[in-house]
Amino acid sequence: MLKGAGVLASAFLDQPYSTCLPALGGTACVLSGQPFDTAKVKMQTFPTMYRGFIHSLVSTVREVGLFGLYRGTAPALLANISENAVLFLGYGLCQDAVRFLSRMDKGVDLSDIQKASAGSLASIFSSMVLCPTELVKCRLQAMHEMEATGRVAAGQRSTVWSVVKMVLKTNGPLGFYQGLTSTIVRDIPGNFCFFGAYELCRTTFAKHMGTDKEGIGILPLMFSGGFGGACLWLVIYPIDCVKSRIQVHSLAGKQEGFMKTFMAIIRTEGKNPGVCEQR
Repeated sequence: MLKGAGVLASAFLDQPYSTCLPALGGTACVLSGQPFDTAKVKMQTFPTMYRGFIHSLVSTVREVGLFGLYRGTAPALLANISENAVLFLGYGLCQDAVRFLSRMDKGVDLSDIQKASAGSLASIFSSMVLCPTELVKCRLQAMHEMEATGRVAAGQRSTVWSVVKMVLKTNGPLGFYQGLTSTIVRDIPGNFCFFGAYELCRTTFAKHMGTDKEGIGILPLMFSGGFGGACLWLVIYPIDCVKSRIQVHSLAGKQEGFMKTFMAIIRTEGKNPGVCEQR
């Protein structure tokens, strides 16, 4: 999921290399943030096992080793690179679609809300490449917990290829799209908030600095991207928790769909899914 890795790259959306820069941003995101993402997935999928973020990190290092924090790095790299490349490429195409639907001339600058709508629409396409890679990533990240709770047999070899083979063997190619509904439901409002907040921030900076958006400089650009990322996660985190549950727990058999999983979390854990307090 876009976590701000393409923020600086998004400054180059109008450049001819707008596809490769977000891919580089996605790589930087994974290399710097994989341990934190692993802790997030573990807390989302097994909320009673960890008291919080630090406990999750320390327990993983103690029980699995430092490498345990980097499980799923390969599919995470593929997920971020493919998502950012498709999302930012689709963003430009979807801007043209918004102009067409709004009966605007090609090349006319869109409003911040219209750009947010274009980003939201582009997320439908990015979800299609993101869902399979995130499924493999999340299963690798939570494999230790699945074995510890007896949901799957202990001692299995946990590699990208072993997870891929297991999905193909048990569910076929469509098995990689378990959690697709959750991914789309998460990304449509999430990217609307990201692109909307990002563009609104840039507009505000440009107005106060007396320049256009492209002339606001690197620090305001970074703040705008960070603000957009914060807005995205504030909105989509509960849905991301549902997606993680579906993709990980389906490893042990058939998992309920989005609405049933969502309601089960509300019923058994209250309104703070993924916020892990020891019960």
